[in-house]
Amino acid sequence: MKTRIISALVALPLLIFIVVSGGNWLHVGIGILGLIGMREFYRAFSKETKGAYEIAGLFGVFYMVFIDEIIYTGNLFSVFVSAFLLALLIYSVLRYQHTNNKEIMTAFFGFFYACFLLSHVYLIREYTHGKLLVWLVFITAFGCDTGAYFTGYFLGKHKLCPALSPKKTIEGSVGGVITATVLSVLYGLWINRYYPLDGVNVLLLCGLTGFFGSFLAQIGDLAASSIKRQTGIKDYGNLMPGHGGVLDRFDSVILTAPVLYYIMLFLIQV
Repeated sequence: MKTRIISALVALPLLIFIVVSGGNWLHVGIGILGLIGMREFYRAFSKETKGAYEIAGLFGVFYMVFIDEIIYTGNLFSVFVSAFLLALLIYSVLRYQHTNNKEIMTAFFGFFYACFLLSHVYLIREYTHGKLLVWLVFITAFGCDTGAYFTGYFLGKHKLCPALSPKKTIEGSVGGVITATVLSVLYGLWINRYYPLDGVNVLLLCGLTGFFGSFLAQIGDLAASSIKRQTGIKDYGNLMPGHGGVLDRFDSVILTAPVLYYIMLFLIQV
């Protein structure tokens, strides 16, 4: 516990600085985290660095460097994904005796799981009103984690998914959803009071993010546990002592961020 607290005290100010700064600071920060998470994912499936994973890594670097251009420029994302898949298929043909379908599919999925999903934090921060709304990702994800933990500790009786996470309970899960939703709505009230956003139903946006985001935050946590159990590892990495790697710490953020981003696209007209 001491190690976890020290790691958090070091990482939290850095996270706040990078998110508040936005721009290149956040671009580089999210890029580094995404690429580290991508490597953690591949290492979980193979102790050796293979060609398909190296190809995926190169595409991951390209994506993280040109997030804005790829996402916001017409059909460029479709071109990017098609080129990525084509490169992997060509590799599977040229190296068919030294690779397998599992490696190719893992390489393709790993990019989307680690790089693409996590990059939504940057996309939110750079979107309209993102400087304020990006914090909803962390309020929802971490609020859900905290609420689920304490509700489960004091009230938990019925196991949620014992095969993946023996300590998680249904009561804890419900407590996580309620906590995240309430905290998100309170944050929305704070925004309305001090930084009102013209033409945006902030309470609706915050409420939807807290409610649906908390469900997916828990799915993200359980999905990460499922992958770790299937690959026989305890943690993805040791970037943060006591917390594990990028995918251990941000497994709930990975699915919460896209929820907020697409809610913003729907509710905020630009």
